[in-house]
Amino acid sequence: MSKKALNKQNLVALGADRLADLCLELGEGSAEIKRRLRLELTHAAGPEALAHEVRKRIATIRRSTSYVEWNRTRPLIRDLDTQLTMIADKIAPGAPDTAFDLLWQFVELAPSVYERTDDSNGSIGDIFRDAVTRFEDLAPHIQPNQPVLAERIFAAMSDNGYGEWDGLLDYIGSALTPDGIVALKDAVDTYEAAPLPEDSMESRAVFVGAEPVGYSLDKDWSAKRKADEIRRWRQEIADLEGDVDAFLSQFDVEQLENPTFAADAATRLIAANRATEAVPILETVRDTAGKRFIPHTWDEAYVAALAALDRKEELHAFRWQRFSETLAPSYLRDLLKALPDFDDIEMEEKAKALAFSHRNFEAALGFFLDWPDRKLAADLITARVDELDGDAYHALTPAADALQHDHPLAATLCRRAMIRYTLDKARSTRYKHAIQHFAECASADAYIESYGQSIDHVAFTAELKAKHPRKSGFWSGVKST
Repeated sequence: MSKKALNKQNLVALGADRLADLCLELGEGSAEIKRRLRLELTHAAGPEALAHEVRKRIATIRRSTSYVEWNRTRPLIRDLDTQLTMIADKIAPGAPDTAFDLLWQFVELAPSVYERTDDSNGSIGDIFRDAVTRFEDLAPHIQPNQPVLAERIFAAMSDNGYGEWDGLLDYIGSALTPDGIVALKDAVDTYEAAPLPEDSMESRAVFVGAEPVGYSLDKDWSAKRKADEIRRWRQEIADLEGDVDAFLSQFDVEQLENPTFAADAATRLIAANRATEAVPILETVRDTAGKRFIPHTWDEAYVAALAALDRKEELHAFRWQRFSETLAPSYLRDLLKALPDFDDIEMEEKAKALAFSHRNFEAALGFFLDWPDRKLAADLITARVDELDGDAYHALTPAADALQHDHPLAATLCRRAMIRYTLDKARSTRYKHAIQHFAECASADAYIESYGQSIDHVAFTAELKAKHPRKSGFWSGVKST
């Protein structure tokens, strides 16, 4: 191993004195590094000393009001991640109650941080979501005042505009004793008994996250929203207590006709070894006239119920039906796993034949690429080339990339479809992609022995020039590549 390689062994070999000098040198040029070094030194004095420093840093972040420009977001993310690491990895093992309070304060930072940053890529949100999951490790080791904890949970989840507290009860539930659960129930009862705000447009605001996106004209909007909140609370508490019947009691007949609610109910019945009760709930939703969109959670619940009841033939038929409709590989894989040898081979061939002629070309192409069977993906493209949608770049670009080495004609046909669409619709914002696609078509030409029923690259170029002679932005780009 080279002594110049940057690894732990070679750094240790430099010796403590040299490493200390390097740390001081690096710290002089970076407030971030200096702050981290101080935290590590403070940790040596014990978890409470480190907690004092973390608490001060959280307070500083909370007081900050200036907007963080995009080029300063990364240092903020590293700062937040450092504080979370100190809490969860350094303080928690020796002082879990202190770490619990700090972690709570950390998550409370979320609204103020979101309000002064652009988190379009979700990096900041990932940190706060991770922070909430850390309560799961802390919960068994803390001894909180139960009524106080219940009030904190209720207050946090009731003011959850950015979703920063989502899933809190799943992670912190083990810290609640029966007395804590009673206190949480009391908080919900108190909220239920409180009067509604006076009717106004503000009281009818419809929120997505922390921002109102509109106003309901329904005068009962406030009451309905409150009833939904109370129902969710009662069900969260029922889950804490493992009381399936209490969970189900919060649904009325109409709500159980909603496939998402039906799946929630069925999942809990199955977990309680009551799958026989789950099946009719799910099938009622499926058989309701004018049924709504059936989400994947419903499918998962129905599969689990049939499996729990060992209804193999029905399960087999359901999986084949759903594969036939969606061409989702997961249904076929589960179906094949349940079949004996040789039967699974025959079923796979049947599934591929169905996919090849499926009415949804894009779903068929996605299936063959995901399965994977790139030969059939290429055959599908050449056989059904007229169905290529040049606007579906989200499907055709990865298909072309996957097929270009072994199946250059299929890759070229995908890229031609996108080029034609871009020029026909004058989508100038896509010119740079179309130019790249054209260059890739030109490069693939040498590897295509026969274009079959399609024109060759020279003829394709002539077609584009005849049809789009004035698309100078495209042609100048092609010339320069």
